[in-house]
Amino acid sequence: MSDNFRLTYATMFDPPEELHTRYEEEVAKLQANMGREFGMIIGGKERFADEKFESITPADTGQVLAVFQKGTGQDALDAIAAARKAFQIWGRMPWQERVEIMRKAASIIDRRIFEFGAVISMEVGKNRMEALGDASEAADLIRYACDQMEANNGYVVQMGQDPLKGYKATNFSVLRPYGVWVVISPFNFPAALLGGPSGAALVAGNTVVMKPATDTPYTGRLLAECFQEAGLPEGAFNFVTGPGRTVGQTLIDSPEVDGITFTGSYDVGMKIYRTFANGKYPRPTVLEMGGKNPAIVTRNADLDRATAGIVRSAFGLQGQKCSAASRIYVEEPVYDEMVARLVEATNRLVIGDPTARETFMGPVINQWAYQDFKNFTEDLSQSGRFLTGGKVLTEGDYGKGYFCTPTLVADTPLDHRLWKHEMFLPISMIHKVNSLEEALQLANDVDYGLTAGIYGSLEEAEYFFENIEAGVNYANRPQGATTGAWPGFQPFGGWKGSGSSGKNAGGHYYLPLYMHEQSRTIIE
Repeated sequence: MSDNFRLTYATMFDPPEELHTRYEEEVAKLQANMGREFGMIIGGKERFADEKFESITPADTGQVLAVFQKGTGQDALDAIAAARKAFQIWGRMPWQERVEIMRKAASIIDRRIFEFGAVISMEVGKNRMEALGDASEAADLIRYACDQMEANNGYVVQMGQDPLKGYKATNFSVLRPYGVWVVISPFNFPAALLGGPSGAALVAGNTVVMKPATDTPYTGRLLAECFQEAGLPEGAFNFVTGPGRTVGQTLIDSPEVDGITFTGSYDVGMKIYRTFANGKYPRPTVLEMGGKNPAIVTRNADLDRATAGIVRSAFGLQGQKCSAASRIYVEEPVYDEMVARLVEATNRLVIGDPTARETFMGPVINQWAYQDFKNFTEDLSQSGRFLTGGKVLTEGDYGKGYFCTPTLVADTPLDHRLWKHEMFLPISMIHKVNSLEEALQLANDVDYGLTAGIYGSLEEAEYFFENIEAGVNYANRPQGATTGAWPGFQPFGGWKGSGSSGKNAGGHYYLPLYMHEQSRTIIE
């Protein structure tokens, strides 16, 4: 790729031609080698299970991408034991050596980025730019953790010297790894949300057990291969696949796990939070649990920017982002024009094969999401007015997969449950407001607080930042009203029911979540 181009979610809209060529080459390779079987990696060794499951492409459910292992609870316990053993090596390694190895892992992800992109497109249904961005973000999250470890000198800080007569006191604060860390990731960002937390845990000195979502094991396997090639000791990372009710639950229940990072739904996240709290002592629990993200358009907004940003955030990855813009509040003087612009832009979106260059929206992830879309749109058809979409696509090749139309809904009563329920689908609801104050009151009136966006004057933006209850906020951003955070640029994490730590991934305060503090005093 060109040395002058750096792929992020903000720059992905104008890539060099070479990116398309190399991506298409990897798609062709993948399509020619579909159906391969991959094992788990436990203690540095491949492991195969008696039962298997298939990773299919949601764009054509007759296509089997690869075959994976339906791991058991015992596999999970063995992975924890391997991580515990490896902690004696990895956790005691000088932090500079860990950083060197993890930087190598990030570089290997970069080298294989087009392979990642092809797999993510076909496994998740992401369009090519979103898929490549996912992989690039994983590498940058790892690099950012390395940057922070170096910038803070391994988190070793000399403290004050006690004023003792006849003695010399030396005091240090040292951040040290906890031990064995579990990372359970969602389907929608299978590279970034597995590789990022795993990378942070590893840079900090923990050993890791990685469990990807059952819908997206292939991307997780690629990450595991990158870690393996980078030279991590056997057992420093472990890759397990299988159902959440067995493999995942065993990881959550084990007293041998010292910390956990989970990204997914509020209901599952809170269950993990409560279960983990039942251990014999408190353990760190890093959760990111979704959002119900508002985009506000004031009477002073640049409507071109607002249209571009809202459509990208509402319908990128088929609305299956915790940061998706699912609520749109527009001030009355510009409401009619804003709605007309959104409808026109939404109707231009291309739905289809996620690997095709012209496609913006691919399929939703699986049959349950597909059915949820039908249920939600049936509900909204009786309580609101569809401006666009509201139906699934079944004709021709669409009938092979889970394709849903981008849906804008107006005139839904504010007491309707879907104003506060995370649908995780390409559905966004629009409401007319009389003032910015009213919009903010509605924006904050949910249990979530992940992302939010505003289009308006600079003064309105400042007022918005001071009053919005969300962890990631944007003003006047055409690249995405509520989506598109990047490590080192926009730290990503939520308030209220959207997160547990109060610290955002890809930001200054995230890496220390994976370490605990030790005070050291020597008297001479």
